[in-house]
Amino acid sequence: MKNYRSFYSPLAMGAPQPFRQMPTKVERMIHFIPPHLEKIHQKLPQIISQVDVVLGNLEDAIPIEEKQNARQGFIKLAQENNWNETGLWVRINSLESPWVLDDITQIVEKCGNQLDVIMLPKVNGPWDIHYLDQLLAQLEARSAITKPILIHAILETAEGVNNVEAIAAASPRMQGMSLGPADLAASRGMKTTRVGGGHPHYRVLADPSNTEDNSKPERAYYQQDLWHYTLGKMVDACMAHGIKPFYGPFGDFADIDACEAQFRNAFLMGCMGTWTLHPSQIEIARRVFSPDPEEVDFARRIIQAMPNGAGAVMIDGKMQDDATWKQAKVLADLADLIAKKEM
Repeated sequence: MKNYRSFYSPLAMGAPQPFRQMPTKVERMIHFIPPHLEKIHQKLPQIISQVDVVLGNLEDAIPIEEKQNARQGFIKLAQENNWNETGLWVRINSLESPWVLDDITQIVEKCGNQLDVIMLPKVNGPWDIHYLDQLLAQLEARSAITKPILIHAILETAEGVNNVEAIAAASPRMQGMSLGPADLAASRGMKTTRVGGGHPHYRVLADPSNTEDNSKPERAYYQQDLWHYTLGKMVDACMAHGIKPFYGPFGDFADIDACEAQFRNAFLMGCMGTWTLHPSQIEIARRVFSPDPEEVDFARRIIQAMPNGAGAVMIDGKMQDDATWKQAKVLADLADLIAKKEM
């Protein structure tokens, strides 16, 4: 662990001062785009107006022969568009790949002042964050970047889950973390080809029923969430270190009900947003990761009845105290932030 006195010191002479407090932004959906496709460049102004974050994807789903084109396409779109309040992120290739060094150096040099966050895949431990942290500081200094580029880690290896606390605490650049269920499933040896969501064979079976005629009626079963434990562990690590947890991809674009259910579970557990891989998922994420207006109204009643958060009151027959006041603040503050962005 770095000495706490130097934790917020720049890692290179001339690099910008690291943030002591993360920028407060609405990031309900991180919308992935393939930057090598010209049709995406034509649609981009409309996409920017619809989402909280646009992410140029350079890693999985980009063919090997298109890796360089994707990188150059991202640089082009970063330079040629007006981003306003919409975040600009990039998912680079993994650190062991032959493309990653050019991804980092060229993007920081050519569009570092437009870039908000680098998403780093397959993070195994804090050493991966330390490497990128130092390199970014050197490149920022060389290219006169005026604000620090943040790092977002994808939790998608068993080793990464084991080191999640250390990853969250690794650098003041840490913006947040996303669950990467597909690669994580492979890393763990899980027997599923699904990308996020549940599995019909991961279930709890109800007890058998006793009948007078000794017949054996069909027993009810309840599908469980494969990712509940890992998501909870990631949320705790992120929130303990002041960074943001996110759900990752949901791969079945046709099953909008299951997508919404998975997003809502993640929202209720503390995630700030999710990935959207298809336009059909954007509105789902916007709706799910915005607090329900009725709950916000009730939260404001709690805050109004307890302005300083102390004591206890009864509202609609339910006791409210300092703990529920804190819960109410989470909902009310998020609603205020979203309202400010969408004015």
